[in-house]
Amino acid sequence: MITQTLAALRRINHVLAVATGVVLLVTAGFVILDITLRQFALSFGGSDEISGYVMAGLASWGLSYALTELAHVRIDLIRLQLRQGGRALMDLFAMTVMAGTVTLIAMKSWPVLEKTLTRGSRANTPLETPLWIPQAVWFSGWVWFAVSSCILVLLAAILLFRRDFAGVDRMIGTVSEADLEAGK
Repeated sequence: MITQTLAALRRINHVLAVATGVVLLVTAGFVILDITLRQFALSFGGSDEISGYVMAGLASWGLSYALTELAHVRIDLIRLQLRQGGRALMDLFAMTVMAGTVTLIAMKSWPVLEKTLTRGSRANTPLETPLWIPQAVWFSGWVWFAVSSCILVLLAAILLFRRDFAGVDRMIGTVSEADLEAGK
């Protein structure tokens, strides 16, 4: 069950990462086209605004992919001095703190979106973008990151309880420079 759940989480995050990459490429193409059109005294207008919204949304959604690919930075000076069981415990502690922090951020993000929805807020720009649209994308990315983090905490805790320290390391450990050089 743990292996299947982790694999499903990684597949979902991979699909989301590809989708965010496509959105980023389309946005970059839109900005390049807008800049090119400016040379001919034409412009779509709002490319800076739209690209800002896209970057905020992509950042929140991309964090979950980085999490499942062990790409988050962790200072592991103490961790590396410990035996496998101690490292697994430190990894679970780090993941629990991350899950708690991200869950708090997601919870605190909701009032921002809620206020925007209640007020019908729009951007103070020529596009007058309804702000709930970019904020909903941003908020949902934080919620997914929190859900992904909490799932990993639960799975890692089960593995730690089973004393599968190597499994904990593969799931939520760190990637060393040697691993990176070996292409892992």
